Amino acid sequence: MKSIYTMLVVMGTLSCLSSCQKDNASKSAAAKSTSSTTVTSTGAIGINLASGTTDSVYMVGCYGHHDKKDTVAFSALPTAIGNYLTANYSGYTFKKAYTITDSIKTVVNYIVLIKYNSNYIGLKFTATGTFVSILEQREGPDLVGRGWHPGGPFDNRDGKHRDTIALSALPKAVTSYFSANYSTDTLLHAAIAPDSTYILFSRNNGLFATAIKASGTFVKRIQIDKNIGKYTSLAAANLPASITTYLSTTYPGYVFDKAYAASIDGTVKAYAVLITSNNTKYVILFDGGAVFVKAFAVH
Repeated sequence: MKSIYTMLVVMGTLSCLSSCQKDNASKSAAAKSTSSTTVTSTGAIGINLASGTTDSVYMVGCYGHHDKKDTVAFSALPTAIGNYLTANYSGYTFKKAYTITDSIKTVVNYIVLIKYNSNYIGLKFTATGTFVSILEQREGPDLVGRGWHPGGPFDNRDGKHRDTIALSALPKAVTSYFSANYSTDTLLHAAIAPDSTYILFSRNNGLFATAIKASGTFVKRIQIDKNIGKYTSLAAANLPASITTYLSTTYPGYVFDKAYAASIDGTVKAYAVLITSNNTKYVILFDGGAVFVKAFAVH
């Protein structure tokens, strides 16, 4: 009986070792998945997160299979790109830009990497400088597959809304500043950014987003909408199909957070959708016909 027990223990140990070896092999395979072939097949461009480090995050969907990329100076970019960045990312820092050329060496797109609120943002533009989309970012081992893993920088893609904060759980310093300065606002929703800045959404003859640090220090306030009617919370499934399509196309890999429909006398005048794209929070405004109006980079 004792020998049988000993044999079972040995078998269990071997099984565990085998499992660990498979797990390590799996991790090794995942690490190796960041190969030049994988990078090329996903049209990815690496981002150096810090000086002296290797690329650990990639912007995907930058170019097609037969396209080529090359670095380009900011001064050589179409004027429209600089205007767009200034209008939508006030205070941004330019990091790098690329031209994307096709098989006959014609420029088809520009890829621009900026830093905004301490986060990297990759943007795609047409050859004339018209904005196309925010580029999804992935870690090397996640270039293929679902694009994230639990514990990764963008693990909120699993839909658990870890950044949503109950209004009752807001720090006292934040609520004190808000009530002292915007006493006529009605709070609707709150979220926390990666740098621990709190984003408060409120209505007061329109929809506002106010960013305040945990210490109660004001960061900024943006008026999203000017409708004075009723604001109704909407689930993602209840948004017009054209809005969902626009978000999926323009912000691939985005995470839905909250949405509101602004209506007057029962007629919808606007839709405001709060999303997270990589590590940046946006409010996307649409008119009553679900046509895109403006995107606001909140934080």
